[in-house]
Amino acid sequence: MKILYGVQGTGNGHITRARVMAECFTEKNIDVDYIFSGRKDSEYFDMQPFGHYQTRAGLSFSTRNGQVDQIESLKNLKIGQFIKDVRNLDVTQYDVVFNDFEPITAWAAKRAKIPVIAMSHQAAFLCPEVPIYSHSFLKRTLLKQFAPADVYLGVHWQPFAKNIIPPFIPYDKPINHCSSIANKVLVYLPFENLNRVLELLQDFPDKEFYCYHPDANNQSQAHIHLRKPNRQGFLKDLANTSGVIGNAGFELSSEALKFGKKLLLKPLAGQFEQLANAHTLEEMGFARVMHYLSSDALEEFLELPSGKSIDFPTNPYALVDWLMSKQWHDLDTLHKTLWQGLLLPTGKAA
Repeated sequence: MKILYGVQGTGNGHITRARVMAECFTEKNIDVDYIFSGRKDSEYFDMQPFGHYQTRAGLSFSTRNGQVDQIESLKNLKIGQFIKDVRNLDVTQYDVVFNDFEPITAWAAKRAKIPVIAMSHQAAFLCPEVPIYSHSFLKRTLLKQFAPADVYLGVHWQPFAKNIIPPFIPYDKPINHCSSIANKVLVYLPFENLNRVLELLQDFPDKEFYCYHPDANNQSQAHIHLRKPNRQGFLKDLANTSGVIGNAGFELSSEALKFGKKLLLKPLAGQFEQLANAHTLEEMGFARVMHYLSSDALEEFLELPSGKSIDFPTNPYALVDWLMSKQWHDLDTLHKTLWQGLLLPTGKAA
């Protein structure tokens, strides 16, 4: 079976999930081609697992100072190029398109009548059981039209419905929380203005902040250690940090949960997914939330004890086997296999 894998490139969460899948596809000698869209070619990094991948402009949004810039997003919306890319993408050589919220491959496959299996956090919100908190009907309609599929697999932290699967975090959590360095804090706020982030962190000189940001250069300013986005360095710092300050993206929160790190989240204003993530994690008791860069919120967060841990699956073998079997109607077996034995925040098994 030959697979085309479409990946949304806005943010790093979709790409992180795709790396996990790519390693499994490679191990099983499955023929997969990759297309990414949603960011400039020069902004992709650590892309070795995808071989000779392709990129397209796609559809994305623009941000400014921690919120979605709707006017700039509309200015950058190149609908003509998008339609052209959909029409010019030949997907007839593929048996199936596997899709992580990537619109060009989804619409090209729909046009060519090639089956599309969607796996994304966004797909979870298509389930009525998954909380969105506001304007749910409109948002579910827009999500379905953005990247249409024949089968939707939603990725979430709880088994809300039969088509919801847990995230795959491909490395082991530390054996115990003592491996954390008490005064070390990891910061990843890529949608915020870097200078404003630095102003926030400067008021806490007793902590060592490791701050990853697209606009940063690798350097230290007293107790603030700036880092350009780098996957291996980021994971190393995540493993022994005492806590994580970030936007409310799904993948970073999932990694922090697996490591048992406390979370302070500042959701991207105007992005309903991040607002829903922050609200859900706050209700679960896994995160504190601030809606602006707040010294008071940070001070309270730094005094909190270590976070709770959920031991999410380390590999997607069961998902890949299900995909290759073409028994895509059998969501119940996949759901039970992936959630089996996984302890939820309530202390009960899924």
